[in-house]
Amino acid sequence: MKQYFNIIFCALAVFAIVGCGPKKGSSDKVSNGKLAYQPERNEVDVIVLKNETFHRQLVSNGKLSATAKSSLTFGATGVIQGIYVKNGETVKAGTLIAKLDDSDKRLALESAKIAMDKARLDLYDKLVGQGYQARDTSAVPRDVLAMAKMRSGYTEAENSYRKAKREYSQTRLVAPFAGRVADITVKRFDNTPSGAFCTLINDSAFDVDFNILESEYQFIAKGLNVKVVPFSSDKKPLTGFVTTINPSIDKNGQIAVRASIRNDGTLLDGMNVKVIVEKSVDKCLVVPKSAVVVRDNLDVLFRYRDGKAEWVYVHLLMSNSESYAVEANADRGAVLNAGDSVIVSGNLNLADGSDVILKKK
Repeated sequence: MKQYFNIIFCALAVFAIVGCGPKKGSSDKVSNGKLAYQPERNEVDVIVLKNETFHRQLVSNGKLSATAKSSLTFGATGVIQGIYVKNGETVKAGTLIAKLDDSDKRLALESAKIAMDKARLDLYDKLVGQGYQARDTSAVPRDVLAMAKMRSGYTEAENSYRKAKREYSQTRLVAPFAGRVADITVKRFDNTPSGAFCTLINDSAFDVDFNILESEYQFIAKGLNVKVVPFSSDKKPLTGFVTTINPSIDKNGQIAVRASIRNDGTLLDGMNVKVIVEKSVDKCLVVPKSAVVVRDNLDVLFRYRDGKAEWVYVHLLMSNSESYAVEANADRGAVLNAGDSVIVSGNLNLADGSDVILKKK
């Protein structure tokens, strides 16, 4: 019996030793009974630095306003007889927009014309009585003609006719310039509104009003290019240029700036937009923002050389939405030149001297 238990014990010991050996399919290599060290290799993308133009950007929020905008109001009161346009409709200059019931004004105009014609005949009679030829006032001295107009009642009748004509014209609302109609709220047969009947907007171009900080004043200048992006759209920015800079700083330390931009049909009066002012700076070392990381609370990028990542301290000179303009941090002994290969991806966990391999493209 004792020999039987010794045989079982030996068999269990053999199985235990076999079970502790390397497993089939393990990727670890064994050398002299020890696991071999496999160094970590990081896959990265690189770009070659070169001196190029950097588009420095200043970003602000702005508001659009039409370059030509007018609130149209009837000059008279009454019942609206006809409305000939709709909100959003584009009209030419001189287009009849709406008119009032003009029967009384039309009769007054006709009566004033009759009175003026009668006074003209009386004027001619007085001129003939003074020896001048009827209907030809060119030879009549100015003071004599003025006196004859007064005595005949022609001057008064002419003024009454002009007044009646103006009052008749005020029953008609005409577009003073080409544009789009907006803000019509009344209907036919309503009385004239107390305020404006409608708004006419020339939306072929817009002014963009925005503010910059006092510290940004040296950056801004008339004629600089601007990009405008509506908050309600993801389309490509529209381009324009700075037209005016207010030479005064408000109580909030801001300066009012205005730019002009053409409408591509997507912009509306009063729309809120993001404004990007661009200024080109030549001969800069430009890297994507992804190339710069923070180490020891300082800005760093990694230069690629012979399969290694080299730690380079840099100063960020300028930035825009996509890139930085950089220079080497000389205080840290850093050197950076055009032609260097800079790592732009896969750099988040790198250290100085890390092994790297280039991604296959």
